[in-house]
Amino acid sequence: MSYLFSPMNEKSARIILNWRYDESLHFYNYNPSEIEETVQEFLNPKNAYYSIFNNRNELIAYCCFGTDARVKGGNYDTEALDVGFGIRPNLSKRGITFRIINAVYNFAKSHFLTTLFRVTVAEFNQQAIRIYKKAGFKQVQKFKRKQDGMDFLVFTLEA
Repeated sequence: MSYLFSPMNEKSARIILNWRYDESLHFYNYNPSEIEETVQEFLNPKNAYYSIFNNRNELIAYCCFGTDARVKGGNYDTEALDVGFGIRPNLSKRGITFRIINAVYNFAKSHFLTTLFRVTVAEFNQQAIRIYKKAGFKQVQKFKRKQDGMDFLVFTLEA
């Protein structure tokens, strides 16, 4: 299956920001009181957000490239392209996440000059960690987010 990447627009941003994950992934639900501010972050070109559509033109995921994919408290001194990623809640356990992640990295390789990709993942998200490891990512760091002490892992993949 092929996927279409489109620069984020307001309609897609609002749909994504209203996605609701089940209890195990509720951490990824956006705060409704911050929707307007977050829409602007999604639309800011410096944050490089993209909507991802399937071949039926359904919004199934999104990604971003650059500093907006980082988590405060991590060491990002090594030169790498930071990548953030989210998938529509009803698809997160359907086996397509690995294919979409590969599509994101193929897209990034063709649009950004980089030799190293980096992702930051909440340690509790074992599903995402398994998928990133399956895709060839290697853990390079573990840290606690300063604001709440939550553990995060940083993984890299050579382009």
